Amino acid sequence: MPPKKPADDDPTPIAELGYEEARDELIVVVRTLEQGGLDLDASLEMWERGEALSRRCEEHLEGARKRIESVLGSDDPDGDLGDDEDFDEEN
Repeated sequence: MPPKKPADDDPTPIAELGYEEARDELIVVVRTLEQGGLDLDASLEMWERGEALSRRCEEHLEGARKRIESVLGSDDPDGDLGDDEDFDEEN
């Protein structure tokens, strides 16, 4: 028997989503949960997907931050992209 093909309404695996796709789906999840009307099991399933989508977005953002730091030649441990030596404490 051939492998089962995913149904059109099956959600895309989160690991395959780009940042914008994950963010957009997360927005839909949050709006749906805020509207209410779902039973407990559906709400929990949607909440869990939302958590996973949020983590995926964070992964993309962290990767982008590392790429920017690499391009700028910054390995600043405090995570900012500014030059700490130029910081004027009096202002």
